[in-house]
Amino acid sequence: MKERKIMTTRKVEVERFTLISSKPFEAVLAAVRAGVGHPDMAEFAKATEGARTFAELEDSVRRGLGRTGLMLFLELDHGAILRKETGLDTPKIVRLVIGNPLIMKEMAKHVPDAGSYAPVTILLDERPDGVHLTYDKMVSLLEPYGSAEALAVARDLDSKIECLLRESAQ
Repeated sequence: MKERKIMTTRKVEVERFTLISSKPFEAVLAAVRAGVGHPDMAEFAKATEGARTFAELEDSVRRGLGRTGLMLFLELDHGAILRKETGLDTPKIVRLVIGNPLIMKEMAKHVPDAGSYAPVTILLDERPDGVHLTYDKMVSLLEPYGSAEALAVARDLDSKIECLLRESAQ
């Protein structure tokens, strides 16, 4: 039996949402962090992998969520790497990977490729005109797949993220 390989390329147009805040970088970052849950990721992984039922898995996820229904998976200080090179206090650039596994599940049921986009990235970076809060909208990433069900979930996720960013920028 011959092995069959299929290769495709799909163009995805991304819609980027950006807000600019006049608040200090640290205040904006603290506000975003305050809106999401901060589970211990090692414990979270043990709990979700060890769940015997979907109800137990849901319970583990819900315990890790913040008031927005989202959690922080990873925080990367990109600016630290750049600052090491220059020895300066700037630039300030932080990438936050946030989401909710239950939301991802609902999108991936209809569009498996949703797992490539969730959890999502929020980028905070300080520029001369203020702190930029940037997010690539999930709806734009899933639109090419044509699933109304996945798009409905993506719209709700986009709304949660945009609300978090608006609150954090004020």
